[in-house]
Amino acid sequence: MTSPSRISSLLIKPAGPDCNLACDYCFYRPAGALYPHTRRPRMQPHVLRELVAQYMALSDTPAFCWQGGEPTLMGVDFFRRVVALQQKHGRSGQVVANSLQTNGVLIDDEWARLLARYRFLVGLSLDGPADIHDHYRRNRGGAPTHARVLQALRTLRQHRVETNALSLITPLSASQPEPVFRFLVEQGLEYLQFIPCVEHETFGLSPGQWGDFLCATFDLWLPLRDRLHLRHVDDLILQLLGRGNEVSCACKPECGDYLVVEHNGDVYACDFFVDEPHRFGNLLQTPLAELAALPEALAFAAAKRSLAAECRACEFLELCYGGCCKHRVFHAERLDVPTFLCGGFRQFFAHALPQLRPLVDEYRAGAPR
Repeated sequence: MTSPSRISSLLIKPAGPDCNLACDYCFYRPAGALYPHTRRPRMQPHVLRELVAQYMALSDTPAFCWQGGEPTLMGVDFFRRVVALQQKHGRSGQVVANSLQTNGVLIDDEWARLLARYRFLVGLSLDGPADIHDHYRRNRGGAPTHARVLQALRTLRQHRVETNALSLITPLSASQPEPVFRFLVEQGLEYLQFIPCVEHETFGLSPGQWGDFLCATFDLWLPLRDRLHLRHVDDLILQLLGRGNEVSCACKPECGDYLVVEHNGDVYACDFFVDEPHRFGNLLQTPLAELAALPEALAFAAAKRSLAAECRACEFLELCYGGCCKHRVFHAERLDVPTFLCGGFRQFFAHALPQLRPLVDEYRAGAPR
């Protein structure tokens, strides 16, 4: 079971669901309904102080993941205070990690200098070439954002900020795997993460579209494997190497190795379950250590083990453990069913494993990875 000391990271929403874009497929915007009287959600100094102090005391390797909405709406000075508080509450031997998930629109030299100085890892939302990216990712006035995101990427690279790309895959991008892949690689990005869009009827992938996209990008990755990382391929390699504790949460036997903290200190079970039934409490009233150990938190973590009979009998069970719970419940409203994307993942595993197993043997023998 997950214990407080095993909370590997916090996903923090300092500006709540507030954002300077109006992406058609945004899944987090509805979280604003939880705070109907807050027009401009922003994390206040006393909440930030308590958050940092509690988490620094809870973990030897605290990982602060700043997300949104759009976290850069908080301004550069907010993150200067973040670092100052981490330094104040740090102890000898403690290793602190910060990551920032951003649409990139506000990134300039001042931001990049701060991110570089304190070694933030930046996840930049970039869906591919302009025609694909701008199809859904526009600002509130309806203007395209692709050029501004590429400018942010150039600025981050100039300041040597480690930057990964996160690309949401819709039917539009899934139908063009090679242009998407080639474009991202041409930007000099070395870490790519593809995220399936499934919740929206208008933009949602079918299992077959997802499987085709995974297989196509795997084939494109193979010749570049010594210098390029794909998150879904890395997860599969780590599982084959017996390093399952390092994979994405969706590939683990249980959930619950992180918590979500909203702008006011409310704590939720998961980024995809920010709703009243999954609100554990508020860190201003109940410390994080106690919230993580609540029966409700432990039950949420263990619930993923409610597998369908098909999953228990599946040859690929130990590679995905039923996948992300949100992909089970959104279409069936229960957990003991296969993930909606099961067919796509099975297609990918069957395609990739015969080619990956020899590579994994090389990695075991000492080849770098």
